Amino acid sequence: MNAIADRYRRHADAFEHKIAAVRPEQWANQSPCAAWDARDVVDHIVSMHGVMLRPVDRTPSPAPSVKEDPLAAFRAVRADVEAVLDDPALAGADCDTPNGRMSVEQQIDQVVSDDLVLHGWDLARATGQDETIPADDVARLWAGTAALPAEVMEKLRTPGAYGPGVEVFGPEVMVPHDASLQDRLLGLIGRDPAR
Repeated sequence: MNAIADRYRRHADAFEHKIAAVRPEQWANQSPCAAWDARDVVDHIVSMHGVMLRPVDRTPSPAPSVKEDPLAAFRAVRADVEAVLDDPALAGADCDTPNGRMSVEQQIDQVVSDDLVLHGWDLARATGQDETIPADDVARLWAGTAALPAEVMEKLRTPGAYGPGVEVFGPEVMVPHDASLQDRLLGLIGRDPAR
């Protein structure tokens, strides 16, 4: 197994654990993403997993919808993505992405694997779970995000720049100068850790 597949599995394990801990009455709770409730956060993650399968001409396996069973829906697409990561030919295939040409496994790493961490925070916040992001993930995501050129960051903050209805980052939320690195990361991507 390689570092990308290992990282994906670790992130997917944590996200799956959060889904499993949501009580039925919490699915309608507001998330930090203004337009989404807790169920919508999971639906976004499941949908983005489907997007990651397209470059290798795969579609998500039959599964319950997120509305019917969020945990089963996530487990199904997780298995689909893991199958791609476990196949060197599929994982190493080149694909065109909004951020340029890269391997399928690199796109999975940069999109859904990182989404599992950041939207895992959203799901935790919405449902009263532990919001702590592992320190190594915070450091890695901070280093990558803070180093983005201004024009890339502007595109990430522009609704619709990556497709209709797609908003990657919100406007930056200012946090205290002595805030934790996790809170600084959250503020940078448009989350208010104080709310």
